[in-house]
Amino acid sequence: MTTPHTPVEFLAQLKRERLLAIVRGANAEAALAASLTLFASGIRFLEVSLVTTDALAVIAELARLAPNDCLVGAGTVLTIDDVHRAAAAGATFMVTPAVTDAIAESARLGLPVCAGALTPTEVVAARRAGATAVKLFPGSFGGVGYLKALRDPLPDVPFVPVGGVDAARAAEYFAAGAIGVGIGGPLLGDAGRGGNLDDLRARAASFLTVRDEANRMGERA
Repeated sequence: MTTPHTPVEFLAQLKRERLLAIVRGANAEAALAASLTLFASGIRFLEVSLVTTDALAVIAELARLAPNDCLVGAGTVLTIDDVHRAAAAGATFMVTPAVTDAIAESARLGLPVCAGALTPTEVVAARRAGATAVKLFPGSFGGVGYLKALRDPLPDVPFVPVGGVDAARAAEYFAAGAIGVGIGGPLLGDAGRGGNLDDLRARAASFLTVRDEANRMGERA
């Protein structure tokens, strides 16, 4: 069973682990198998998008089966009701795609929340609403250069770019100051639809290698 974290604890662990896996799909059984494979491979942060078939049941089963040092969250959290339903299922953190009422409600409940934002105005609004970290989404819109531009006036915001992040791009984001990255399709591939789990393990290993190198670089800095 996963252990709830305060927002401060969540942020500290995310800065170490750096990788937030995003699972979504139309096959609940495959989503569960892929998620457990990712945990076994060394991924410690994982969100199940609420657009996934039977997402709350998948979250509940992961909350029961995941190792204690793994965090299971809910993604695509849009409403106050979404927050309550996901938390009741066992999600220990929330991820939104935009600045929504779910941010303030998560903060009110003491739940860490990675809030989606793109523009400087949205980033500031997300933080004021109680965001623990800011999900820069879609990261593919402006890429690494856009992250650098945002960090110039907002250097203390913990950014987590999401959208089209492969292993090579993850390394670039880390070098540009992102505390972590959200990784969906480039990591999951077809595993969320019942694809080969050995291939998923190999992709996870590639991302973990990039993460380890970024952490080593940070220690040497």
